[in-house]
Amino acid sequence: MIREMKNTDAKRVLEIYKMGLETGNATFETSIPSWGIWNKNHLSHSRLVYEENGKILGWAALAPVSGRKVYKGVAEISVYIDTEFRGRGIGYRLLNSLIKSSEQNGIWTLTSSVFPENKATFRLHQKTGFRIVGVREKIAEHHGSWRDTVIFEKRSKKIF
Repeated sequence: MIREMKNTDAKRVLEIYKMGLETGNATFETSIPSWGIWNKNHLSHSRLVYEENGKILGWAALAPVSGRKVYKGVAEISVYIDTEFRGRGIGYRLLNSLIKSSEQNGIWTLTSSVFPENKATFRLHQKTGFRIVGVREKIAEHHGSWRDTVIFEKRSKKIF
């Protein structure tokens, strides 16, 4: 089941985030933040977890792309799944629920920055209606290598 994330989920959310970091293809980040920092860096709404038999198997959340008021309706998505439960459609269900929640909270554009090597995330974005808007070549260094990212975007059909 998908439900709203609670502060009591913090430990498990960060454990799953760590699993993503360990793949080397989820984010440029190389360390797990404290819950306080994670909480500060994400919007207060549209924080979801996928729970099965009392265990959180994945989560999704939004981060602002800018502090400028004009971009208040633009957010970057994060979807992370426990490595043992990938390939079961959990990411798809979470992302669809995140899209609905974002629109209910006035978000008109969702963005995502994906490593080209992350094929599963690539397919997930395409399956949920995101489009590629560009490639940032050698945008940042990650573990000693300069990496590209593919930028995905989804515009709300409800707001426009």
